[in-house]
Amino acid sequence: MIVVPRASIATPPRPRELGGRSRSVAVWLFAVAAFVYLMVVVGGATRLTGSGLSITEWKPIRGALPPLTDAAWADTFRKYQQSSQYRLINQGIDLAHFKVLFWWEWGHRLLGRAVGLVFAAPFAAFLLLGRIPARLVGRCWVLLALGGLQGLVGWWMVMSGLEGRAAVAPERLSIHLGLALALLAALVWTGAEAWSGEVRAGYRRRDAWPVSTAVLAVGLYLQCLMGALVAGNGGGLVDIDWPLMGGRVFPDDYWRRDLLGTLAHSPPAVQFNHRVLAYALLALAVTLLVAALRSRQRSTGLLGATVAVLGLLCLQATLGVATLLTGDGLALALAHQANAAILLSAAVWLAWRARRT
Repeated sequence: MIVVPRASIATPPRPRELGGRSRSVAVWLFAVAAFVYLMVVVGGATRLTGSGLSITEWKPIRGALPPLTDAAWADTFRKYQQSSQYRLINQGIDLAHFKVLFWWEWGHRLLGRAVGLVFAAPFAAFLLLGRIPARLVGRCWVLLALGGLQGLVGWWMVMSGLEGRAAVAPERLSIHLGLALALLAALVWTGAEAWSGEVRAGYRRRDAWPVSTAVLAVGLYLQCLMGALVAGNGGGLVDIDWPLMGGRVFPDDYWRRDLLGTLAHSPPAVQFNHRVLAYALLALAVTLLVAALRSRQRSTGLLGATVAVLGLLCLQATLGVATLLTGDGLALALAHQANAAILLSAAVWLAWRARRT
């Protein structure tokens, strides 16, 4: 009779036994992040084509199916004809034109449902199997809540443009985009945590890199919110020269009646603020690169990540200026928003690396 020592019997370690690491959970979170990124891009196209108000009802379940009969299409078109956007901008368009608008908005909403499914189904499975590291379970619940909130905020935004306005309220557009980008950033950060596991005991960085890179990431997030205000106010269609604004360093029509009206509803103001923050972020990114070149960060991977962020930031500035000078061209404006989401994700990755390296 052979007795096998109990210590020699190998059992598959659970994620918490691997320092809170689960590569399968990380891949899932990064995949969801890719879906959220796609949703941001399609949402940008929906806004740029003026399609966001083409569906005047919010039906989370039944709305997953488009109109399937001529009668259903006629009824959907009739409801759109009662909206302010139709009366003020699109009056007289035919059903074929309406269908183009409809399919952009329907695709955007369908992607939102897909994001929910791609997150919720694997989340439930991972929970049942105990594959999610204990320290990340709460964060994943928060991610699920953010995704659900995004749907509510999206409809809240659409409601602002259905009556009395031909477009959604700029501040609601900014909140809607901001929530999507917050979800994207949180997915990237949590995915990185799941991939690499817990920080070793007693570890603490003793330099300024975690703070500096976090400031850059937060600044880029705020810049995206300002970009939404520019888009919502048509700020890219005024003062279309650069580096001056209407031939001036500071626009003479910057101020509105009050502070909130100026910061949220003045096209020259939101564009000027967007420009100034861009210059500040470029200066910070260059400073970080110089610091990386002069320090030991060459060998930690932070130098490469900093170069990537600075390169994406330069590309973003170039796209912004080109979009302005060409009069808000569809392709350039869409590329500007798509690159913004990539840039923010890269900055979040850099901040995470700076905290861990």
